[in-house]
Amino acid sequence: MLIKRNLQPILEKWLFKGKILIMYGARQVGKTTLLKEILKKHTNGDGYFDCEIISVRRALEKQDPAVLKNFLGNHKIIALDEAQKVLNIGLSLKLLIDTYPDLQIIATGSSSFDLANKINEPLTGRALEFPLFPLSLDELSQVYRRYEVDSQLPFFLTFGMYPGIIKAGQNGARVLLDNLSGQYLYKDVLEFENLKRSTLLLNLLQLLALQIGNEVSINELAVTLQCGRDTVWRYLDLLEKSFVIFRLRAFSRNLRKEIGKKQKIYFYDLGIRNSLINQYNSLELRNDVGALWENFCVVERMKHLQNIERSAGLYFWRTHDQKEVDYLEEYNGKLEGFEFKWNKDSFQPPKDFLSYPNSSVSLVNKHNYQEFLM
Repeated sequence: MLIKRNLQPILEKWLFKGKILIMYGARQVGKTTLLKEILKKHTNGDGYFDCEIISVRRALEKQDPAVLKNFLGNHKIIALDEAQKVLNIGLSLKLLIDTYPDLQIIATGSSSFDLANKINEPLTGRALEFPLFPLSLDELSQVYRRYEVDSQLPFFLTFGMYPGIIKAGQNGARVLLDNLSGQYLYKDVLEFENLKRSTLLLNLLQLLALQIGNEVSINELAVTLQCGRDTVWRYLDLLEKSFVIFRLRAFSRNLRKEIGKKQKIYFYDLGIRNSLINQYNSLELRNDVGALWENFCVVERMKHLQNIERSAGLYFWRTHDQKEVDYLEEYNGKLEGFEFKWNKDSFQPPKDFLSYPNSSVSLVNKHNYQEFLM
């Protein structure tokens, strides 16, 4: 059964409104499938071009709108998959949209860093960008009843939410994940600027995998890896823009008490994280379930916020004397905090945080998470 992606109706709302639609997401996350579903629904299914094919790349590098249109044909929607592979793609897209304003173009890229660099200047004001994440609990509710989602939680925390991994089940998930994490590391990230230090990158990822849910010190990472701070920052930036990791900043309005310059780093997919440290044991045998649960809840909440089209400020909160709130959202003048505990049924919210106007803190555990994430 094909699982309909929540991003599809969001994209469809912007069709034929004079904007090029850019969809970002890691490899194997489902970009191609979603593109083809949109084409099938709104056209006869034609208009798809794979920019990893050399002949397609070369044709799209022609800086002549008539030549470009002749190659693309008379489709009302043009879908360009992995568009970052095309030299000067931003200029080609600008020529097309300026010359043929009724043409709808949807482009995808497996890295916001690479594609954005090529389109931002030429397409200023002409493009809208949307991320596509691994499958969400919202989307899986199409095929699982709520009690079945509960029973699948250990699988999601161990093997992640990639479409191919979900379909493979436990027997094939480990092999596919190890292969996928290799593609992450070497095919996309290292190609950006001909980065050669693959060992350094892998060591950095493994360190990050062991620190999810904790504050990350750039200085400590640099010392451990025996490299400069600038190198660590650069690699973190590449990994974030390749949809491997994302950062959560500290929330602070009272600098005397609160940590204001720290960050926590999470993985977009826990299967990738577990593959990096070769950790697939059952949850009962693991000492990192709390960290897995926190990462899972944060990333699933991000997917849910995208689905309901809510734009909120996302943070964590901590004081120098170790009072903390795992995750909070600043939205419409409210501060909603959330504490993630796999097993606990109660906790005491920090009074210092609750001194903020319109603030609250809720517990999210394995018994009530569906209200928060679905």
